[in-house]
Amino acid sequence: MIGGLALRYALADPGVGAVTTIGRRATGVRHPRLREIEHGDFTDFHSVEAELAGQAAALFCLGVYTGAVPDEEFRKITVDYTVAFAEALFKGSPGAVFCLLSGAGADQTGKSRISFARYKGMAENALLSMGFPRVHLFRPGYIYSVKPRAEPNITYRIMRWVYPVIRPFYPNIGISSEDLAKAMLTAGLQGTPGHSSPVLENRDIRRLAAEIA
Repeated sequence: MIGGLALRYALADPGVGAVTTIGRRATGVRHPRLREIEHGDFTDFHSVEAELAGQAAALFCLGVYTGAVPDEEFRKITVDYTVAFAEALFKGSPGAVFCLLSGAGADQTGKSRISFARYKGMAENALLSMGFPRVHLFRPGYIYSVKPRAEPNITYRIMRWVYPVIRPFYPNIGISSEDLAKAMLTAGLQGTPGHSSPVLENRDIRRLAAEIA
């Protein structure tokens, strides 16, 4: 959802010279500035290291919903995939900016009893210790998909109906998919003026998105 939107906005930005995507399948997008790499093993990026050299910024939006897979697989996707990609990117592009789609409640202390919070915190810590000049950790709340989609579970189906109603009263409970994608791309290209912390909570992401608009 967010990766696809970020790709669209990056290709529409005249200041972006080229875009490289890595995924298990092709996106179906055709553009002269787009280079797509189909890659199946997200624990090992050695075979695509050459493609990761000379990159200016990375937007890492890979993830899975809590409960969608067993806990061991959830940790692998959330932590191991992120670290493996970041290490390969840093080897070829040590000066790159790294933007991670994390999540509200991410716990860098590792003390949370909630696996989602612990694993997101572990991924965040790994990135912060890797040596990138800038790391931006995006922690959105509920992400409202502007384009209707098949929601992953009953909770998200309910939230899709409720969110537009409660948003005026609780603005920091969530953010639209479009605003989140725009904010991530802007942070990767320009940074986050006025916000020195690498962590962007939902209110910070909303503020950045409003400045873009």
